Amino acid sequence: MDLKNITMSDIKAKFTGAADKKTLIKFGIGFGAIILFLIIYYAILNPMVKERKSKYEDKLLKQNEISQFENEIIQFKAKIKKLRPEFEESSTLFHSKAEVEDLYQSLSRHAGVNGLVISKIEKKKAIPVLKQGITQQAENLITKEMISYYKIPVDYEIKGKFLGYIKFKRAVSKQKKMLNFDKETISIVQNDSTGAIIATGELTIVGLPNEFF
Repeated sequence: MDLKNITMSDIKAKFTGAADKKTLIKFGIGFGAIILFLIIYYAILNPMVKERKSKYEDKLLKQNEISQFENEIIQFKAKIKKLRPEFEESSTLFHSKAEVEDLYQSLSRHAGVNGLVISKIEKKKAIPVLKQGITQQAENLITKEMISYYKIPVDYEIKGKFLGYIKFKRAVSKQKKMLNFDKETISIVQNDSTGAIIATGELTIVGLPNEFF
């Protein structure tokens, strides 16, 4: 370049061109950085953020469910505690359906220990005993909620010695389950040198409505 012929316009043009190139380079670098950041954000960071957000929301939901379950458990425990005395009393005094069916084996065991023989045992139809304040009505109109408990009559006939029979009744009366001897007739066996007797009668056991309704 001829320095003698150079002008101020030429110098200005050179500096302007250099400045424009630097600006374009800076702009290109900045734009490229933005594009790179957006690619990294949407391809890597954004899915990670969404996943963590989803896990956090799921954690909060489970914590709320656990808190609700804990409250329900407390309520159930309170109900169980309230019902336990009634259940224990009922399970102690009242017979289940299975226990009624096993009554013959239970009585036979006591009879055998005391030298007696049960020649007859017949379970009759269960009779509902209504709750206090409920008037007697037709059987088809009675609902389970009306019933306090059931009486199950059982006819029996037992042979053996009188002393053995007295011991048998004493052993049966000591059972935890409620059992009453309602009717009883004792007859001496004629022409028997051992002093045998025949005891006939009716005993009653009780059961809960949910077992016999």
